[in-house]
Amino acid sequence: MNNSSHNFVGGIAQMTSLNHLWLPAPKDLTLLPNDVHVWRIDLDIADSQLENLAVTLSSDELVRASRFHFSEHRQRFIAGRGSLRSILSRYLGIEPQQVRFDYEPRGKPLLADTLADSGLLFNLSHSQDLALFAVNYRRKIGIDLEYVRSVSDLAALAQRFFLAREYDLVRSLPPHQQQEVFFRYWTCKEAYLKATGEGISQLEQVEISLTPTQQAKLLTSEAWSLEEFIPADHYRAAVAVAGSDLHLQCWQYCS
Repeated sequence: MNNSSHNFVGGIAQMTSLNHLWLPAPKDLTLLPNDVHVWRIDLDIADSQLENLAVTLSSDELVRASRFHFSEHRQRFIAGRGSLRSILSRYLGIEPQQVRFDYEPRGKPLLADTLADSGLLFNLSHSQDLALFAVNYRRKIGIDLEYVRSVSDLAALAQRFFLAREYDLVRSLPPHQQQEVFFRYWTCKEAYLKATGEGISQLEQVEISLTPTQQAKLLTSEAWSLEEFIPADHYRAAVAVAGSDLHLQCWQYCS
């Protein structure tokens, strides 16, 4: 096992250490049946890089980009979509502009037409100036990324979207820990729901077991793997994948 990979096992020490494991992907990138690759993407990039990514977007993606009121949000959308196309093209052996997408009813993107025959399944999440992209073969997958920030109605949100036991844990913690644990619960639940294709209204149906010092476990279904990690300071993330005995590798995207 190299420095950018580990199995879907372990506790809080492994979760924290992932902050240091983002390496450039090798040129001979290989995705095996039990592999899960997670890519970290910086969305605030140089104009020259942004222009190179923009030319790979489809006409409908360019229209979506133009609808953003703030240029910062428009640029981050282009960076995220362009990077997604670039990464997928490496697995598919085609040019980024040749990647075609379909969308599930709730908007989750999938590979379209004959590209779907590759068996590649993926998910993307972004928050502030960072994005995460998770990909594997033939297993449902979801990833969620959140910037840890002050939430004025944190207790009310926890009561609305968390199970009673989860809400009680959040409320029992000192204020500085409440915020972190809230976002840990949120990313775990959201990653699972993004993988299954269900909406945010189902958050309170997803049961997660965690403590401030222990890695989260998904109690809703034993047929899934769940991994928390810290992709950068002040961020929390989680990836949920159908199945077990999976091998996680973390790459830093370099355009």
